[in-house]
Amino acid sequence: MDRPAIATFGELKEAGYRPRSVREEIRVNLLRKLRASEPLFPGIHGYEDTVLPAIENALLSGQDLLFLGERGQGKSRLIRSLVELLDEWIPEVKGSEIHDDPFAPVSRYAMDLLAEKGPLTPVAWVHRSERFGEKLATPDVSTADLIGDVDPMKVVEGRSLGDELTMHFGLLPRTNRGIFCINELPDLSEKIQVALFNVMEERDVQIKGYRVRLPLDVLIVASANPEDYTSRGRIVTPLKDRYAAQIRTHYPRTRELELRVVEQEAQIAMIEGVRIFIPDHMKQIVSEVTLQARSSPDVSHASGVSVRMSIANYETLAANALRRAMRHGDGEAVPRVSDLRALSASMRGKIEFEVASNHKNEEEIVTELTKRATKVVFDAVAGDLAPFKAILAAFDKGWMVEVTDMTPAKEFVAGMDQIEGLRAAALRLAGGDSAPRIASAIELIFEGLHLSNKLNKKLSEQGVVYGHK
Repeated sequence: MDRPAIATFGELKEAGYRPRSVREEIRVNLLRKLRASEPLFPGIHGYEDTVLPAIENALLSGQDLLFLGERGQGKSRLIRSLVELLDEWIPEVKGSEIHDDPFAPVSRYAMDLLAEKGPLTPVAWVHRSERFGEKLATPDVSTADLIGDVDPMKVVEGRSLGDELTMHFGLLPRTNRGIFCINELPDLSEKIQVALFNVMEERDVQIKGYRVRLPLDVLIVASANPEDYTSRGRIVTPLKDRYAAQIRTHYPRTRELELRVVEQEAQIAMIEGVRIFIPDHMKQIVSEVTLQARSSPDVSHASGVSVRMSIANYETLAANALRRAMRHGDGEAVPRVSDLRALSASMRGKIEFEVASNHKNEEEIVTELTKRATKVVFDAVAGDLAPFKAILAAFDKGWMVEVTDMTPAKEFVAGMDQIEGLRAAALRLAGGDSAPRIASAIELIFEGLHLSNKLNKKLSEQGVVYGHK
């Protein structure tokens, strides 16, 4: 809808406009979307039966929300999506710093302007995208940042300290008639948390001890890591009590859900003349690596393992395949098992390792995670080992195959028919008959047979050599 043309308070009243609170807006718009079966949080997957019903109940009840969850669980996206439940446009007293409602002004500026001009008071229109405020909680955040302070320049201009017009409003008042989010709430100092009490309960702010009371209309939302929230107890009890709805988020619970998020969020560089194809088995390995990390005793569970690691790994696999395709002049870039070595760089920055992890270094832990993930996926896509008996027989006769992440795909195809049964097994898993896809399938077969204790694997100078067990 285009910005409304109404320009004065008098025109607004003549048009029959009736203001409503933020909570009323959200409740009405939420019910409308539910009735029409419209998606409430596009791009959020896996929360349909767990998190979303709790959010809907809280919003219908008009409650402030606290989201508890480890990093990378979509808390910020959920919070920012709440803006779509606000009315698209609302009127404000033109020039107001805190989006004053012309029908119920709260700032001295707006009240004086309405008293002076009455029906001719100019009105401006605010889009819902401008009604969202956000602050990352850090120990250096001050009361002035969130609530406000006396503006010394206005005092110098001749105003008295008790004059409301000397006040400089903080982020929270400036989000009046909107949604305000505090990320990582436990990191906010206790002094500042106390300053939020009035906003949460009485819905007003008091600045610098002066008799300035602003009855704000704002939905307060916050996020926190449950480790900070429960163990360190850094949310003071009175503030915790004021969050009527505490909603626990979680990671995707299946590989399929993890992949939906990854494919939606991954940014893959496209090069003219080269198609990037990610085989299904490589997609599943990417998501399974993350699932393995979340259950590994070598990885810190307190900090969690973000979906962002899956996204970074997916992008890294595609990049390594693209680099190989450009080097060999292939028209298609297809990731394969040997590309998993490149994930060390993208994984180390996304997970925290346990200090006491049986003297394993980070590289060894990353390698173990990728091996376990590959074995799980191989078992799932390959089924039993009966179709690979002829392949194993060839290796029993002395066949050895050296593989690196830069081995040209055409070399796999050239030697494929020399091993009985390899062509049929590869085509069944490849998802196509191009050389890069076949190479990816062959590598999965060799690695899967090795992890099933059917083939030996030795490190070479540049890659690995598969041979007789």
